[in-house]
Amino acid sequence: MSPKLRSDYREKIVPALMEQFNYKNIHEVPKVTKIVINRGLGEASKNNKALENSVKEIALITGQQPVVTKARKSVAGFKIREGVPVGIAVTLRKNLMYSFLERFTNLSLPRIRDFKGISIKSFDGRGNYNIGIKEQLMFPEIEYDRVDQIRGLDIAITTTAKTQQEGIALLKALGMPFNDN
Repeated sequence: MSPKLRSDYREKIVPALMEQFNYKNIHEVPKVTKIVINRGLGEASKNNKALENSVKEIALITGQQPVVTKARKSVAGFKIREGVPVGIAVTLRKNLMYSFLERFTNLSLPRIRDFKGISIKSFDGRGNYNIGIKEQLMFPEIEYDRVDQIRGLDIAITTTAKTQQEGIALLKALGMPFNDN
């Protein structure tokens, strides 16, 4: 089954963006290509339980099994050897991506205390958006009693937008709650 956000994009958002930016071709309209969820785990080299819990949490949040990222080089200052797990990442595309984005904007973000919207300054200038989350408890899939430690994660939303204005318009149309300050 296709998520509601995907069908809304095709039926409502594409025509609105074509009119707003005067596109001649439907393929010029920007779209979200992928969402990457990433968590760095410095303590994973010493604590295998932290790695296991993080993999379970990210799998619950995204609906997809994450990949464990390993150190490419040894860094003595950080006490890291080559090949040691240092983080986890998930790349979401198509239906999983749209359903995650819908849950993220409608359920997770409003659960943040004193939430007034997310900053519009986290765009990279080419229409891609990055957001850092301080704690995983904002996701309704995570049970408070099962959390061993509060950990953050990074979410990168990659679009085909060519300018920052196109990216902002696309994500606003998809329901991203930006604050106007």
